[in-house]
Amino acid sequence: MSGPSAKSYDVVIVGGAIYGSSLAWWLTNTAGFDGSILVVERDPSYTFASTSHTNSCIRQQFSNRTNIQISQFGAAFIKDFRTQMGGDPDVPHLALQSFGYLYLADTPAFAATLRDAQQIQSSLGAHTRHMSRDEIAAAYPFYQLDDIIAANHNTVDEGYFDGGTMFDWFKRMARRNGVEYIHDEVIGMTLNAAKSAVDAVTLKSGMVISCGVVANCSGPRAAATAQMAGITLPVVARKRYSYLFDAANALDGVLPLTIDPSGVHMRSEGKYYLAGCPPDIDPDVVYDDFEFDHALWQEKVWPIIATRVPAFEQVKVMNEWVGHYAYNTLDQNAILGMHTSVKNFACLNGFSGHGLQQSPAIGRGMAELITYGEYRALDLSPFNYERIERGEMLVEKAVI
Repeated sequence: MSGPSAKSYDVVIVGGAIYGSSLAWWLTNTAGFDGSILVVERDPSYTFASTSHTNSCIRQQFSNRTNIQISQFGAAFIKDFRTQMGGDPDVPHLALQSFGYLYLADTPAFAATLRDAQQIQSSLGAHTRHMSRDEIAAAYPFYQLDDIIAANHNTVDEGYFDGGTMFDWFKRMARRNGVEYIHDEVIGMTLNAAKSAVDAVTLKSGMVISCGVVANCSGPRAAATAQMAGITLPVVARKRYSYLFDAANALDGVLPLTIDPSGVHMRSEGKYYLAGCPPDIDPDVVYDDFEFDHALWQEKVWPIIATRVPAFEQVKVMNEWVGHYAYNTLDQNAILGMHTSVKNFACLNGFSGHGLQQSPAIGRGMAELITYGEYRALDLSPFNYERIERGEMLVEKAVI
């Protein structure tokens, strides 16, 4: 990556991870867009990007209709990835391991919430089942279910995929289509006299780049990027922990991505298993804080998974890591669209752990909005920035 080849671009994208690259690729594949695109990435190794620490899962089990539709397109996109990428034989096929999410309910109220969500999902064509405790036990006899009364489960187009490969090919094909990527950092923005648009961005290298649109794809750093344009975003970095472990007594069958009522989740990962959770105390953290809480496994995660799956009483942690959610403190849903007053500032922010699975549909939608001034394939307007100014929460009951 070298410096920019020009001093002005139609679209400057701040951040080149999954959203910067998805948007860049979709723009180059949107009929009617023929502009120039610059992606500015502060760390081209993506070592600490949320994209690099994701568990690469996708689900249709949301309670909000648009979230469900976003993931349905994502699943279709993954399964048809090579064709979506133009049919190039170098592009790999992506497999979607559809072992599904299994939400366990331990109270009548939670069971009712799951049943309501299942009905919404079913109305949109999802294959989610609402299951009794006996049905869960028959399908997955390795669970301890004494406290469980119901569950939701979907084994069609819901599970795990290779998100790293999807990201890599978004980036590769965007560059092949003429998008410029540079290793630099946006450290300032210059607004016009009316403060209705960003005229230019200032790079750490000292260059000033004029822009038609600036797109905020900064992940957990989104608020700092927005502040350069005088915009407030309720997006913070929150730690999320993951553990890859081996079990002395392997399960007889695949472990679905199981969401325990405690908030701990676990699933099969090849011959191993993967577990994760938020910490009990979940503070905002600075962007470079990846310090690991080594007590969390022993004090929270392992006791819960060993109780839920007795075979996990004897396990060995093979790897562990911590990543950051770009956490929307208002409602844990995406913040999209153009800003209300700085009208060429595009938001792709606050995904709160849903980002990778939502990137195909939202990259497409934001490319449409930039090109046509409207969403066309799927109406994403419920996620627009306006609700942030109004303080109106977009309700999504299925947040992990």
